[in-house]
Amino acid sequence: MKEFKRNNAYFSLCGLNCGLCNMRLRGHCPGCGCGKHHSCYIARCSLNYEDIEYCFQCSEFPCDKYKDADKYDSFITHFNQFKDIEKFQEIGTVAYTNEQIEKVEILNFLLENYNAGRQKSLFCLAVNIFKLEDIKDIIEQLKLNEDLENMGIKEKASFVVNEFKKLSESYGITLKLRKK
Repeated sequence: MKEFKRNNAYFSLCGLNCGLCNMRLRGHCPGCGCGKHHSCYIARCSLNYEDIEYCFQCSEFPCDKYKDADKYDSFITHFNQFKDIEKFQEIGTVAYTNEQIEKVEILNFLLENYNAGRQKSLFCLAVNIFKLEDIKDIIEQLKLNEDLENMGIKEKASFVVNEFKKLSESYGITLKLRKK
């Protein structure tokens, strides 16, 4: 599908936050965002419609392709897919993309400073699901916590994971990709 192109690599055609995808971080995007692989049936569908940058712009949205779309996850969480579409429509392309860029920067900070080798998926999921303000609060706590300076990377990673797990409990969710 060489004729399929994306202008926004942070927010996909279907409403997923590609910049926070574990696979994209490793350079192996299996979906519509990177221009290398196009296994996505939604991307193929979009070629039948002119001037459709996002599925929600289509008069048929949400179509059958979205039946139970947020029920299960793939490489990236679909948990907030419809909420993210609504937020994108509400605040606009620039504001939403800027928020995603900020989340990607936070994700990179977490991976560089608190990843003991097994936290990438959890960090991708947490940064994707939680509100930016809540994530920023955790980051601020980390920066102010002097005890973290004396910890090894495994202890630091465990501390951050526990902070995100506490936040997930307040949201009433489990930080785990939902597979079929």
